[in-house]
Amino acid sequence: MSGHRWRQLVASLRKPGAVCWICGHGIDIELTFPDPGSFTVHHRVPRSKGGDVLDRGNAVPAHLRCNSSLGNRPLVRRRRTSRRW
Repeated sequence: MSGHRWRQLVASLRKPGAVCWICGHGIDIELTFPDPGSFTVHHRVPRSKGGDVLDRGNAVPAHLRCNSSLGNRPLVRRRRTSRRW
């Protein structure tokens, strides 16, 4: 991905305090590719499923590791259960 609009989108998401949309943990924006904890842009509706790459509403921050492991599958949030009975 290249171009002015893409760089603007990435810059708007890559900010101190960014939180991974997939796992919910903070992203260290000082880490660089290919570090698994580095910043990347995740598309809620993947390009392969017709999502718009440059749509700000479709793009969220994520860790490289989280984004790579999710692939183009939808994110399913599981309810966590308490171990206390």
